[in-house]
Amino acid sequence: MTEPTYLSAVQESYDTVAFDYAERVKSPADLDPLSRAMLASFAEVVQVAGLGPVADLGCGPGKVTAHLADLGLQIFGIDLSPKMIELARAAFPELRFEVGSMTALDIPDNHLGGILAYYSTHHTPPEALPQVFAEFHRTLAPGGRLMMAGHVGDSLRLRPEQAYGGHPVSYESHLLPAERIVDLLGQAGLALTARLLEAPAEGANRSIATFLAQKPAQG
Repeated sequence: MTEPTYLSAVQESYDTVAFDYAERVKSPADLDPLSRAMLASFAEVVQVAGLGPVADLGCGPGKVTAHLADLGLQIFGIDLSPKMIELARAAFPELRFEVGSMTALDIPDNHLGGILAYYSTHHTPPEALPQVFAEFHRTLAPGGRLMMAGHVGDSLRLRPEQAYGGHPVSYESHLLPAERIVDLLGQAGLALTARLLEAPAEGANRSIATFLAQKPAQG
């Protein structure tokens, strides 16, 4: 099967910027209080449910993965970029990191107690999101939890020529309205349990949304 063009663009771009990205991206300790609180809440509800391990999808250099491990989660990271995985393994050798795509996860059905997709789905074209969310639903155990966070907007497509220190990139970013994301999660069988919508920070023009959802338990 031929790999979608956008996946190749994302992989090549993040391989190119991996080192500078890892240097520039914030550690969880430096995030704003709301972001830290949402991560802690996700960790708590997953631990209480006790349904299985957590997959950090689009884990990048592994900083958030390691943070959630420190909060007590049994967690591993997956990223499309081999260079990102190389950096994550070097920084956190005690944790498991693998190269993979959230469009076709090498994870058994009903295996995960939780999925984190932290600023990692925005490079997925809207027409491909149902496939991604279907993979979330397939791999989550009944009652398993999902946390997604990222920028939201009006389907704006950004095509930067350079990123993270001036490196050439070819990926696109797709900003969907929060309600559209909720609808797509629902169509995939994932029930929204909480949503936090933050106004743009001073000088910024993009809102941030965090979604907590759950795969319904079998009756």
